[in-house]
Amino acid sequence: MAGLHWRRVIAALGNSDARTAYAQIVLGMELRDVLPGAKEQRRNRAISNLLESGLVERRVSGELVASELVFRELLEQQPRRQRKTGLDRFLRLGRIERYPANVAERRDLLARIAGEAIAPGERLSERQVNERLLNYTDDVVLLRRYMVDFGLLERTASGSSYALGQVNGLT
Repeated sequence: MAGLHWRRVIAALGNSDARTAYAQIVLGMELRDVLPGAKEQRRNRAISNLLESGLVERRVSGELVASELVFRELLEQQPRRQRKTGLDRFLRLGRIERYPANVAERRDLLARIAGEAIAPGERLSERQVNERLLNYTDDVVLLRRYMVDFGLLERTASGSSYALGQVNGLT
């Protein structure tokens, strides 16, 4: 299993013939019964891909068996995730996963998003604000309301446009 790599495994499973052959081997079919309707060259290529990927092994007897360790070993190759710290612990892939319960942290998270989404001096319609906030959450109404409540986003009296708030030097 030297050279085991997740890309080879995914590539093998992405091939229809190899995937079918793998399923048949997992189910215990004899080698001669694997991909019975395929031409010999296609069959051999599929089996070769499975062997190279590490998904199957050839026993001394010539029998093919599904590796019992391949997926465990691939998972062990992955680096351990480091715990997120600071405001990043509330985000997943740059989107809000949850809002901080702590008011100061919530404000800091909202200020960070406001600063990323809206440039100082920029005036935006509600629709434009919503489009930008969609990068951070599906519930743009709640996010926009939080930003207004914290003074990070100011709305004109008519509600027709928004800009960064004057609070704590955001503009």
